[in-house]
Amino acid sequence: MPSKQGDLELLNHPVAQELLHSCIPARLAYTWHDGTPRVVPIWFHWNGQELVLGGPNDAPKMEALREHPHVAITIDDPTFPWKVLLIRGTARLEVVDGVSPEYAAAAERYFGEDQGRAWVQQVGSMSPQMTRILVRPEWVGILDFQTRFPSALERAMEHAHAGG
Repeated sequence: MPSKQGDLELLNHPVAQELLHSCIPARLAYTWHDGTPRVVPIWFHWNGQELVLGGPNDAPKMEALREHPHVAITIDDPTFPWKVLLIRGTARLEVVDGVSPEYAAAAERYFGEDQGRAWVQQVGSMSPQMTRILVRPEWVGILDFQTRFPSALERAMEHAHAGG
């Protein structure tokens, strides 16, 4: 029987693995100081247990994440049939010296080896530290629009099959 939405075992699903190792930016959803939602595209690195994101210590989202650490992340392939990995978790922030190794790995994955290294060198010259955002999945969902659909659509499909 397939894993249910929310099950962490879904991280091992081929769709999840494809998206976790893709060059598609994640979308990080978090809560702003006034309680309103925010979503930002952001590079990520999957270390096998956590999504590791990074940015400048003074980025506005860092203070908001300290105040409201619950986040949602999507990584979604824009080509049909769409594939979407949905993750919910709690962000943990760590300030590190230099550029975090996960950020460097993401830069090389997104840009290629040479351009990624050049980017990391440039980022490192602008700031002596960065903040790592670590998110350990607490809930995982997958949509592939072939075998896994949004829940309302799945219910409608089941109802149609039961009635006819």
